[in-house]
Amino acid sequence: MIVKPMIRSNVCLNAHPLGCLSQVNEQINYVKGCDTIEGPKRVLVIGASNGYGLAARIVSTFSCGAASLGVSYERLPLPKRTASAGWYNNEAFTQRAQEEGHGVWNINGDAFSVDVKEQVKDHIQTHLEQIDFLVYSIAAPRRQDPDTGEMHSSVIKPLHQAYTAKTVDFMTGEVSEQTTEAATDQEVAHTVKVMGGEDWALWIDYLLEAGLLAEGFLTTAFSYVGPEQTRPIYRDGSIGKAKEDLEQHVTQITAQLQPLGGRAVIGVQKALVTRASAVIPAVPLYISLLYRVMKAKGLHENCIEQMVRLYRDFLFAPTEAATDELGRYRLDDWEMRADVQAEVAKRWQEATSGNVHQLADIEGLRTEFLRHHGFGISGVDYERDIPLDRF
Repeated sequence: MIVKPMIRSNVCLNAHPLGCLSQVNEQINYVKGCDTIEGPKRVLVIGASNGYGLAARIVSTFSCGAASLGVSYERLPLPKRTASAGWYNNEAFTQRAQEEGHGVWNINGDAFSVDVKEQVKDHIQTHLEQIDFLVYSIAAPRRQDPDTGEMHSSVIKPLHQAYTAKTVDFMTGEVSEQTTEAATDQEVAHTVKVMGGEDWALWIDYLLEAGLLAEGFLTTAFSYVGPEQTRPIYRDGSIGKAKEDLEQHVTQITAQLQPLGGRAVIGVQKALVTRASAVIPAVPLYISLLYRVMKAKGLHENCIEQMVRLYRDFLFAPTEAATDELGRYRLDDWEMRADVQAEVAKRWQEATSGNVHQLADIEGLRTEFLRHHGFGISGVDYERDIPLDRF
């Protein structure tokens, strides 16, 4: 089958197997070109197939030399339909890790479910005995409560009142205003249930009770703060409430891990194009402006570069790294610099469909979005008829 990108409303509906293979190998090669990091050796990544979760698994394996178990929920290929990008990413990562002699195991299923937790327990007991590091990197649209069976769906909405802001269609470059209605109290509660810290804590409970966490065990999850332009829809919105809940679980989880000398930490990452962020109102315009400004200042980092810095300078630094007043590691430090934010704010006010290509990095945003799905990558023959179930 010849595979071309199918995009609807900033959502890509398919993926290219060879492109995914290529972009995963690019990330691996970048990490192998950096200095090695004295980090974890037995790693569980929950949400391992894309974005920061995939990057964390790559750094754990190819910089720290870790064996890893990855959990993700991805669509398998069909005779006339591609798999999801995450499925191809997992296959590409596994192939490379095995070739280079690293232990690697995968579970494809709902990380919120008891069944997957039991599968993880069995895999750890069989292959790893215990784990010393857990990365929690879930970005899911819905979650079924394991106790009640109730289905919760997350929303990305402001609180209290509707929010109108500029956004951009990064496939066309059209700048427009978009209004998002306020979330109801129930929608906020559901979003916190899906994207908050409850499931992270449940994972720690389950693995701790099973005796699968090693002495000095560390766990991390990822958050985001963001600028004034996106605050009403993000940090002060329904998803922001979920992020607050995630961050507040750090104290509880660290207390649970105290007998092991373990701890939980949050990494606040910079704004990047992901499958999730591409559909949040206002965020694509902000990111495209940010990319242009940070690249001009030599400050831009992509996902794998951010993860290397998180491991090297914060999580596994030789000396204890500084945190903010809430105990978070701030990998958004360059994004939130005053000079960067002042320039982005100025361009935000000026941006129109007529000048957005001069003010913002629309092409860079579009390219990165397509790369997440294996498209637009140099060296890949996109006219080639390929099988959908293998590389």
